[in-house]
Amino acid sequence: MNDKDVSRNDDSNDDDLMSFENELIRAGLLASCSNRRRSDGESSSASAVVAAADDDNLDSHHKRAKVYYDFDGIHVPFQPTNGVDTCHDDFGVMITGEENNFDSSYVKDNEGGDCDMAEVEDANVIMDLSDDLLHTVFSFLDHTNLCKAASVCKQWRTASSHEDFWKSLNFVNWNISVEHFEDICRRYPNALAVSISDPEIHLLAMKAISLLRNLEVLKLERGHIDDSFFHALADCSMLKKMRISDATLGGGVLEVPINHDRLRHLKLKRCRVMRVMVRCPQLETMSLNRSYMVQAVLNCPLLRKLDIGSCHKLPDSAIRLAATSCPQLVSLNISNCSCVSDETLREISQTCANLSFLDASYCPNISLESVRLPMLTVLKLHSCEGITSASMAAISHSSLLEVLDLYNCSLLTSVSLDLPHLQNIRLVHCRKCTDLNLRAIMLSSMLVSNCPALQRINITSNSLQKLTMPKQGSLNTVALQCQSLQEVDLSECESLTNSVCDGFSDGGGCPMLKLLVLDSCESLTSVRFISTSLVSLSLGRCPITNIELNCPNLEKVFLDGCDHLETASFCPVGLRSLNLGICPKLNMLSIEAPFMVSLELKGCGLLSKALINCPLLTSLDASFCSQLTDEDLSATTASCPLIESLILMSCASIGSDGLCSLHWVPNLTVLDLSYTFLVNLQPVFESCSQLKVLKLQACKYLTDTSLEPLYKGALPALEELDLSYGTLCQSAIEELLASCTNLTHLSLNGCVNMHDLNWGSRRGCVQMNELGAVNTLFGASSHEKIAEASEQSTRLLQNLNCVGCPNIRKVVIPDCFHLLFLNLSLSANLKEVDVTCLNLCFLNLSNCSSLEILKILCPRLSSLFLQACNIEEEALEAAISKCSMLETLDIRFCPKIHSMSTGRLRAVCPSLKRIFSSLSS
Repeated sequence: MNDKDVSRNDDSNDDDLMSFENELIRAGLLASCSNRRRSDGESSSASAVVAAADDDNLDSHHKRAKVYYDFDGIHVPFQPTNGVDTCHDDFGVMITGEENNFDSSYVKDNEGGDCDMAEVEDANVIMDLSDDLLHTVFSFLDHTNLCKAASVCKQWRTASSHEDFWKSLNFVNWNISVEHFEDICRRYPNALAVSISDPEIHLLAMKAISLLRNLEVLKLERGHIDDSFFHALADCSMLKKMRISDATLGGGVLEVPINHDRLRHLKLKRCRVMRVMVRCPQLETMSLNRSYMVQAVLNCPLLRKLDIGSCHKLPDSAIRLAATSCPQLVSLNISNCSCVSDETLREISQTCANLSFLDASYCPNISLESVRLPMLTVLKLHSCEGITSASMAAISHSSLLEVLDLYNCSLLTSVSLDLPHLQNIRLVHCRKCTDLNLRAIMLSSMLVSNCPALQRINITSNSLQKLTMPKQGSLNTVALQCQSLQEVDLSECESLTNSVCDGFSDGGGCPMLKLLVLDSCESLTSVRFISTSLVSLSLGRCPITNIELNCPNLEKVFLDGCDHLETASFCPVGLRSLNLGICPKLNMLSIEAPFMVSLELKGCGLLSKALINCPLLTSLDASFCSQLTDEDLSATTASCPLIESLILMSCASIGSDGLCSLHWVPNLTVLDLSYTFLVNLQPVFESCSQLKVLKLQACKYLTDTSLEPLYKGALPALEELDLSYGTLCQSAIEELLASCTNLTHLSLNGCVNMHDLNWGSRRGCVQMNELGAVNTLFGASSHEKIAEASEQSTRLLQNLNCVGCPNIRKVVIPDCFHLLFLNLSLSANLKEVDVTCLNLCFLNLSNCSSLEILKILCPRLSSLFLQACNIEEEALEAAISKCSMLETLDIRFCPKIHSMSTGRLRAVCPSLKRIFSSLSS
């Protein structure tokens, strides 16, 4: 069997370790063979290897080991069960002490040649792994991988069998024979822990306790364990912990005795036995969880933890006898023991005075009314049908209680507790509970959920920092005295009224409150908070009509969906930005925010009065605030001198008086006056010397002479101008293009009076021949002269938009050196386009249905869009032939360009990478 066959026998978890070692060994052997083949006779290196092998035999304690690998199969002493693999040689190698050697006749070297096995036997691979290093590495391996490592070499076998690695023997899911198990126990008599899962579990367990005299931990799973095991258990004197699960205990007798003087922890989980008697004077914890038994007799005076949860067949009397026989009991789990009564709990409380943990979940017969547990710290009551408001009086006597769980207590109508040490309370699915009155100074965590009848909450705590009570539909009163409370979530508490604001304002009992969520509280109509601590407030989807915030540290406020808001006052607040969203009814706004830099009011269409005092404000968007007056604008600019961006689109009430106030904002760089009724821009030209962006879309009352100051040098910093959908005549547009050479972005979309776009002669500008070569008037061509031409070019325009100009027929742009983007789409009457631009990279002529002539001399054009154009194929080929960098061409829905012509287009313009065309011609 070769090495590949061996590796197929390993599971995926072990394969990585073995394949690494195999490859390392093979590499050393083959390298040695290859060195010999290259040399004449015996090379010095090969001789050195053989000499090293001889030396290694002389020094058996040397920490550099010989490593051999067996290419044959290795014996498997036992097979796994349930598909769980085991190691191949496993304990068999360690027990027999046999050494694996090569027995293949030859191997191949790294050049593909054959190498004599005799040579390989002489070439010992030396691994630089010390015993200490191996010990450290092997300490991370489980037993299966340790057995794998043992099959590699003698040093690894010795290292992997070190006693330190076999203190715990795990045979879970191993189908190991009794003989092999006995051999292993004899080999490692000092093992401290054994885990067994096997049909022969009884015989294996007997071997373990008889051969492993130092055994401290024993875990047994599945099968049948006879009486003899429990009678012999006392002989295993060092045993401290025993766990038996999913097993049947005992044989012919009804009672199973467990007697041991040193046993400290015992767990019988899901075991079947009629009666168990435990006599263990040192036992500290015991679990019978989910076991089937009718009697449990305990003689364990030091037992502190007892778990008999889900022991459905244990009667009430048996539970009482078991628990009361353990006076030192601290923790008791009787969950799912449906027969437990208050009388049993009362006797347990009298006997077990130190009981601090009680899980009585799913015990329908208990009410705790007559039970007193003064030392209790944890009480869990899940689905206890007998727990009522009267039970709270009994719980109040547990003055040390720290954790209280009340889940699905269907008869509980009110909770009133005064517990000075309570830290955590959970009130969930108590559907009839209407009142929660809690005084707990140490309370730090609280969960109230799915209590639909809850109406009133009164909480006093000095430690509670977060309160979450969402979807309490009936909650209408919240009274909190929580000095450390920082976060409150009352979202979807539909019955909360305006009075809730008093509880969260200064003096309301929550002086440290920072975050308050009242989203979808449908009964809130007027909100007023005066708080010096509040940082974040959310009122999303609340039907409030009035909001008044006096919160100087408030940084975030969410009002999304507050469609009924009519008046709003934020004086003062610590907001840095505010977006009121869509407030269609808001008519009065007052803001005093010393740190605010951005304010957006574009969803407040009826806003008629705005008092804005924000000295650091840099951006104001008042779009669609059609009722804002010149007086409001003047007051705002006077109190906000740092405004840089002012959006007044569709502010129809703004006139010249308001624009005159712009001199108060000397840093203004962006001004949008689109869709206004302005007739005079003189205040803008006089007041906004730093303006860079001016938008005048659809300002139809501006005359042809309104922009004349621009032609004479007004607004020297202006870079972007938007005159879309205006009424300027052709001559005004031509004068603008000729005079405003400092513009970089110009939009003339939808200008009905523009008929031609002709930028005139080529004087003093760069010219290009048909091949796209750049030439100056001196005839030379070089990068230096292109740069010189760029500096000499007076027009700086980079982006020109003339979308949807219905009367434009001809576009001639011969010399715009800086133009990068040109959009003439949707110009239905455009017939001729002649563009010569060195740097143009984007040209859009889509839906120019009348286009017939296309001349483009743009060597850097990369994208050309011609959707739904009537241009001929020949004209298109001639146009793109001079665009040597064109990559994207869109000719969809062009009726005169056949869909099969893409090949010809690629031949004309080899740089094309993407052609978008229709499937039909």
